[in-house]
Amino acid sequence: MIAMDTAEIIEQNAFGITPGVRPVCRLPEATRQLAARALAGEFGQSLRKAEFAIPDGFFRRLPTPNAIAAEAVRLIGEQAPLRIVTGERLAGAATLQEASEHRIPLTNFASVSHTTLGFEKALRVGYRGLRQEIKARLALPVTDAECDFLESLLVVIDGATAWHRRHVAELTRLVAATTGAEQANTRAVLEALRDVPENPPATFRQALQALWFFWDFQRLCGNWSGIGRIDKMLGPFLDRDLADGRITLDDARDLLAHFWIKGCEWCRGAAAQPGSGDAQFYQNIILAGVDEAGHDVANAVTDLVLDVVEELHISDFPIAVRVSARTPDRLLRRVAEVQRQGGGIVAVYNEDRIMRSLEAFGYPIADARDFANDGCWENIIPGKTCFGYCPIDLLQGLQDVLGLSAEAAGSPPVFPDFASLFAAFEARMARQVTEAVNRGVATLQPAPLISLLVEDCIGRARGYYDLGPCYTALSPHASGLPDAANSLLVIRRLVFEEKRLPLSALVEMLRADWKDQEALRRSIQSRFAFFGNDDDAADAMVRQVFDAFTGLVGSVRERFGILRPAGMSTFGREMSEFRKNRLATASGHHGGEILAANFSPTPGTDRLGPTAVIRSHCAVDFGRLPCGTALDLKILPATVAGDVGLDAMVGLTRAFVELGGIFMQIDVVDTALLRDAQEHPEKYPNLSVRVSGWSARFATLDRNWQELIIRRTQQELR
Repeated sequence: MIAMDTAEIIEQNAFGITPGVRPVCRLPEATRQLAARALAGEFGQSLRKAEFAIPDGFFRRLPTPNAIAAEAVRLIGEQAPLRIVTGERLAGAATLQEASEHRIPLTNFASVSHTTLGFEKALRVGYRGLRQEIKARLALPVTDAECDFLESLLVVIDGATAWHRRHVAELTRLVAATTGAEQANTRAVLEALRDVPENPPATFRQALQALWFFWDFQRLCGNWSGIGRIDKMLGPFLDRDLADGRITLDDARDLLAHFWIKGCEWCRGAAAQPGSGDAQFYQNIILAGVDEAGHDVANAVTDLVLDVVEELHISDFPIAVRVSARTPDRLLRRVAEVQRQGGGIVAVYNEDRIMRSLEAFGYPIADARDFANDGCWENIIPGKTCFGYCPIDLLQGLQDVLGLSAEAAGSPPVFPDFASLFAAFEARMARQVTEAVNRGVATLQPAPLISLLVEDCIGRARGYYDLGPCYTALSPHASGLPDAANSLLVIRRLVFEEKRLPLSALVEMLRADWKDQEALRRSIQSRFAFFGNDDDAADAMVRQVFDAFTGLVGSVRERFGILRPAGMSTFGREMSEFRKNRLATASGHHGGEILAANFSPTPGTDRLGPTAVIRSHCAVDFGRLPCGTALDLKILPATVAGDVGLDAMVGLTRAFVELGGIFMQIDVVDTALLRDAQEHPEKYPNLSVRVSGWSARFATLDRNWQELIIRRTQQELR
């Protein structure tokens, strides 16, 4: 066992709620104190490196990679330190340091992220059902390689059941060693865990415990999966328990709160090393929407999850709520209430737009209706997909065409008209896309524990990275599209329409990073209405680039058995690797500036409010983008105060849905507060922001990542 020291209980405003917003208190004080301990880093700082190893004798047998990975999982289940904390209502903890570093402990294998596993099926059949399915497949004719893979699945189940058995034994010991309320709580935890996840759960509490055990054992072994549609999975259990009088809403809310608290078990508090955020473990949650048959999913669990997030403000489970034109105002207002607290924890999907895109791409309608994400926001079919993406910087491609790259020298290229320039840009884009769609899966590393919960790895007797899943997707993702389009808009108007200067002169100015041309640079930035201002010319140029990219990707739906759905993202690359190679832009930006994120306007160029941003964002045909994209908005808290502000936020979401957007993430936060948090992080230890597909505590971002958030245009919602 890992000894636990009681951390100082942090004050209420350290939960990260926007200053001036009245905190909500529905949960027991003991639960709030446990949350404070977790957010302060008490549990995250107790992680230990594995002090055990695969015996040398195992390697003398010349095992396969699947066998090595499976043996590591078995030993982790048998020997990883347990952590059982007094007062917790769920058991199970990912205690190994290597797992938090995206590695399979005991091996040299990287672990798996960018996926959401089939926890719904796991709850339905339990480990017992999975074991039976594997044995039935082994009873059919199999090759040596298939037999090796299937037997590795049985070994990882042995590891998971060993982990379960050790928890049951320790909880049994603790029941005998305690008295009173502590004993009663421990006994309740034991009873909820005793039969699951080996067998399917019968009650809400068992289902919640089983889901945690399925998910956290993956995490203990280094895999970072999203959780997916938690209300779809757990809602029917809660509905039955409520109808039968086995549980109250207050007790169910508290149990869910303990799930959320355990989800920040890797939070290191003040000990976190600045980077891309200490909550970036791809553990996303999806709420509401429809099921495979088209029936509404939203239920009591949906509401209780939003209650927990509103009160505890734990950002480690970023939430995306599936909404549509059918979504009732009650749910939209509840989402807006939580969003208004700040922290960027709750985003929204326009499910009708996404389902149509996925079905048009070729997914069966039942699978399209069940979409979730890969742990960020990309659209995938949960429990059935091996997913990866390939970033393509379109702005870099335009720079190459203009002769701006570091290798370019001599006279700038000559184009007789804008059509010729755009044709060259599209040809460069085609080479970038061709490279992306010709790629195979980046690795054939073994992943038996992941494969266990992905259809149809057992049926095909093939692993997660070996075309075992129903769908393997490698999505070409466009980056820099808004900035490429803005630059093309300026070039077309100044060079080819108004003929204010030759293209060669503009290229030389860009090569010199606008040196001695400040007046022209500022004139461009003030004169042009760029993408994000509901301007017809700007939006038409974006649409022209968008259509070129999606047309190229759409011409190759599948290659080498791998699907190629188009997407658009940056995921922070606009301030890291892309930024290093980007020079001055024709739209008036200096080299090295932080430019547009995902499919959002370039910071500072969107001047007409969030509705104009949404109109520009939705001016393209998102039916051509089945993998999806994201719109990032930052809204001044003072402008969403009161009922009027709440109505405005609901209206903004309605507009996003009606105009055909895909995914929108909103930070309700004051730029001035972020600047203060940057200089005084100790004052805001748990202030959370939406980074890209994940949320992060602002204090755990390094300065570059913080600047990415700060520089987003601060919109006023009126």
